[in-house]
Amino acid sequence: MKTLGNLLWLVLAGFWLAVGYAVGGLLLCVTIIGIPFGIQSFKLAALALWPFGRSAVIDGSGGFLEIVFNLIWLFTFGWAIFLAHIAAGILLCVTIIGIPFGVQAFKISGLALWPFGRTIVNFG
Repeated sequence: MKTLGNLLWLVLAGFWLAVGYAVGGLLLCVTIIGIPFGIQSFKLAALALWPFGRSAVIDGSGGFLEIVFNLIWLFTFGWAIFLAHIAAGILLCVTIIGIPFGVQAFKISGLALWPFGRTIVNFG
């Protein structure tokens, strides 16, 4: 069932989300200052490409710099990405068929809001 959900997600939304995050990550990696943010964008691309059966967990290796980077991310573009995923999740949850996809949009929104210090893991 995960595979079917991932294939539908990939065709309907995941491919374009992943391309957008990857292009954003490449643009951020052009400057040395943007490299840490570009890496987080690639992390979002990986989760947006194949979200069913994967989750972002806190890895616990954080420190002060992680909090600073998360705050910079949040105040620059993280809030806009977060709100876009929340809006998409709400719209997807309007229909019964869209509820699993809405749940995935909500899951990605959490990573989009606070990406530093999180790792994507496979489960089940």
